[in-house]
Amino acid sequence: MLDIQLLRDDPDKVINGLKRKGVDGDVHAILELDKQWRTLLIRTDTLRHERNTVSKEISQLAKQGRGFADIRERMRQISEEIKKLEDQLRELENSIHDKMLWLPNLPHVTTPDGLSSEGNVEVRRWGENLRSFDFPLKDHLELGKSLDILDFPRGSKIAGSGFPLYKGLGASLERALLNFMLDVQVKERGYREVFPPFLVNRESMIGTGQLPKLANDMYLCEVDDLFLIPTAEVPITNIHRDEILPEDRLPIRYAGFTACFRREAGSYGKETRGFLRVHQFNKVELVKFVRPERSYDELESLVQDAESVLRKLEIPYRVMELCAGDLSFAAAKCYDIEVWAPGEKAWLEASSCSNFEDFQARRMNIRFRGKDKKATDFVHTLNGSGLATSRLMVALLENYQTDEGTVAVPEVLRPYLGESMIGLPR
Repeated sequence: MLDIQLLRDDPDKVINGLKRKGVDGDVHAILELDKQWRTLLIRTDTLRHERNTVSKEISQLAKQGRGFADIRERMRQISEEIKKLEDQLRELENSIHDKMLWLPNLPHVTTPDGLSSEGNVEVRRWGENLRSFDFPLKDHLELGKSLDILDFPRGSKIAGSGFPLYKGLGASLERALLNFMLDVQVKERGYREVFPPFLVNRESMIGTGQLPKLANDMYLCEVDDLFLIPTAEVPITNIHRDEILPEDRLPIRYAGFTACFRREAGSYGKETRGFLRVHQFNKVELVKFVRPERSYDELESLVQDAESVLRKLEIPYRVMELCAGDLSFAAAKCYDIEVWAPGEKAWLEASSCSNFEDFQARRMNIRFRGKDKKATDFVHTLNGSGLATSRLMVALLENYQTDEGTVAVPEVLRPYLGESMIGLPR
């Protein structure tokens, strides 16, 4: 959530930031409600002060044995007016809060301008010349079918389109990838492993910014008012909701695996073949809680943490800096890591690494206490995919395919899978 004080002090900055994201937020309507709220608050505080004064007068008169019926009537009138004003204040506070929830985070000053993915900027590439092919390439759907490791038709029969079924070494390869990626982040990169719930309450979804904006993309269990998580970012970031963290504990870094569920209600017309766009997928998520002055250094290291997985797997990738109009609702700055899929002849997003600054922390009330042990401030939160396995699986199968129709297993995965090749007898 944005700081209401920012809207009061510099509304033009907020309006211009929203325009960079391609959003028309009603800043002036919020400020008008805020003006009404502050006016009522002043009147309420004045009456509270008068009530305290009258109360003292009544106490003095009672001690002196004098009558005070007229003053008591004034006390009653003041109390009734205060109650009415407090009700109005609560209504205004709720209205302001609801409208503020719809305002996205502002893009950081270093985020490039642009209103679509066309404005994204390539930062670097790695591994373009790792391998070459002198035979006709298959895409991941052809490989999955011929090797009998992926079965999208039966997945659709079970749950509908967008729900993949892994079989045999396909299921084992998925599990190997997840274990490998967790080991990299926990044992080598210093993250603490967590295994969070796959269902979260409404407060958790509001906290990370999925609600109310993205409600149509979420799966809701209406009886319990619980949501299937779209990403482990939601439960992991909410671990410290409504907490004050000691400064010496920062940065806090978590890595966790979950399944992820997304309705993708706004994806009509996009490529949906195979793993390119699914409703259920697995992901290792990286989440950081950091001091504000360190958050952009931590973002760069977060990207490197995600990249380290692809370098070990020897899968070509590129890092893209997202423009303002392509940022997520809550992000101030974001890098996407896209893997090269030669069978698809396309770059596929496998990771997004974002700095939310204090936007999520304000919504969740996550603070840290400074060295003076008195003042508190909001932490900055960051998260990144480390990585999502669906499109990573596409790139792995297509990059490691052989002219025999088999798929070689990357060297680093062989201890996890117990195989060096998929598709040949042992």
